[in-house]
Amino acid sequence: MKRLGTLDASWLAVESEDTPMHVGNLQIFSLPDNAPETFLRDMLARMKEDGELAPPWCYKLGYSGFLGRLVAPMWKTDKHLDLDYHVRHSALPRPGSERELGILVSRLHSNPLDFSRPLWECHIIEGLENNRFALYTKMHHSMIDGISGVRLMQRVLSTDPAETNMLPPWSVRPERKRGSKTAGEGSIPAAFSQAMDALKLQADLTPRLWGAMSRLVQSARHPEDGLTTPFAGPVSLLNHRVTGQRRFATQHYQLENLKALAHAAQGSLNDIVLYLCGTALRRFLIEQDHIPDTPLTAGIPVNIRPADDQGTGTQISFMIASLATDQADPLTRLAHIKQSTRRAKEHLQKLPRKALTQYTMLLMSPYILQLMSGMGGRMRPVFNVTISNVPGPEQTLYYEGAKLEAMYPVSLIAHGGALNITCLSYAGSLNFGFTGCRDTLPSMQKLAVYTGEALEELAGLILPPAAKPAAKPAAQPRKAARKKATPKT
Repeated sequence: MKRLGTLDASWLAVESEDTPMHVGNLQIFSLPDNAPETFLRDMLARMKEDGELAPPWCYKLGYSGFLGRLVAPMWKTDKHLDLDYHVRHSALPRPGSERELGILVSRLHSNPLDFSRPLWECHIIEGLENNRFALYTKMHHSMIDGISGVRLMQRVLSTDPAETNMLPPWSVRPERKRGSKTAGEGSIPAAFSQAMDALKLQADLTPRLWGAMSRLVQSARHPEDGLTTPFAGPVSLLNHRVTGQRRFATQHYQLENLKALAHAAQGSLNDIVLYLCGTALRRFLIEQDHIPDTPLTAGIPVNIRPADDQGTGTQISFMIASLATDQADPLTRLAHIKQSTRRAKEHLQKLPRKALTQYTMLLMSPYILQLMSGMGGRMRPVFNVTISNVPGPEQTLYYEGAKLEAMYPVSLIAHGGALNITCLSYAGSLNFGFTGCRDTLPSMQKLAVYTGEALEELAGLILPPAAKPAAKPAAQPRKAARKKATPKT
């Protein structure tokens, strides 16, 4: 048996009927040329034939019930996993549009996972227009985070369009970090050893953690310092109670266009992402007549997983930044966002890597306590909205010859945070996934449209005008007609 880390276990502790804690990934493929009518049916049959399941796909909870999930959560291997339950085949009425696909994914993402089974599902969806199909996969956040999820799904795919007879996702093992240990993780001696190591590490890092928390307290007292702190954001439409029903929307941008904006603005790609989201949210809240006087804040997950670690589980830290939604001028809004993210990065970089997990638990503990105590959505939020930017594969990928056209993240929401915006880069594009509460945020899909219009507005403000073709030389005035020659006599 394998013990869960503290942060992984916290996602189990806050699971409820209204706040299922699973995350998803939507991949859209184009069928290979000359694919037979039975391509997807045959592919699904091959995927189910492989009976060997790799971690974390084969894991299920070792203890059932809320108390077991909260006190002593462990993973154990399910030796009798039912693939017919976990892998499902769906179809849109042909030709299915992007809107109809979004409605189906919204419904699938609203359904909670079965805690008596391994905590994942995979749905193959056919019938999408333009000879395409989709693969929607969801997994509990206690098993995987955004970075490890992208890396795991990427290992399933190939850069070779001619490759066939490929393994299904659940048969591909994640590459473990060199030198990592797996044996005895569920034993009592191992647990005692891990606890002692954690106590020693905590003692060594306490002064650094104390300094970080002191800086947050100081900035809360002096907002002019520029470091955005927990509970600095107002109570907004985004920060009420949620129901279990979800709505999902997407948006797609060329990465080079966003990088050009970041270069012109002397900022980062994340600054531009936050600007687009903040500008769209400002417009959305103005239309709802609920724009706060103080700026909304964003909780931004930061990957702390080493580059060579392909394992699963949650390894993220958090920083909080202002979205400057109180600023009417676009360029002033962008300047405030840049200053806020710069201060947040400086604050986080003062901590050693080994302290980041403990810092994250301290920073997120009010958020977790709000959810566990039932106070989420009933008091001032720790931050207003989660906005994440996950780096994905840079090359075009294929599965069984089918080209991966786009990949969209489908995330989770909770009481007090009815919206999550996650971006995922892939093969020169940046794909936005908007996950929201259907009841708390009606017309949430407008945000996807508003980010596009915010992009056009910002480009018009900071990018140089497109080079115009060289003007043609002015036409010369026509010469007067020559006098007729006098005929010779």
